[in-house]
Amino acid sequence: MHSRSDVAPDTLPIELTADGIEVEYKDGRSVFYRGVPTKVEGSVKTAPGKDVHVLVSDKSETQGVLVYVNELNTEDEILEDTGVGRVMLDKGEETTVFPGVTVRESQMRIDVEMDTDAVDGRVFVFEEDELGERSFELVPEGEGELDDDTDDE
Repeated sequence: MHSRSDVAPDTLPIELTADGIEVEYKDGRSVFYRGVPTKVEGSVKTAPGKDVHVLVSDKSETQGVLVYVNELNTEDEILEDTGVGRVMLDKGEETTVFPGVTVRESQMRIDVEMDTDAVDGRVFVFEEDELGERSFELVPEGEGELDDDTDDE
């Protein structure tokens, strides 16, 4: 069994583009989350068993904090070197990853909830595994996308 602990995130440079979101790590490497995130109102529940990353940008949208949720593969020291944070949640547990952004473990799924009054920037949620990836942006009520294609999944 892997023994992993919480790691505090650092503020990292980010770039929002028409093709996706790039996050530059403290060690100079970067990760690119492809595609335009689906806008969802206030909260999102990820699919079970996915790798979940939460990115919260500042108001300028040029900096942010990136936190992995229940990620077991990366050594604490590597996360510290990159500036990426990690939170480990037990069954049913919740925590605040950034003021106004709460994550909760719910039957192998992760609920991410945003208090729109407490967050000045933008909140993105990425879920991925070897089969694919999806991305979401949490937005205030009334700003979400209409889901006309619910039968496509």
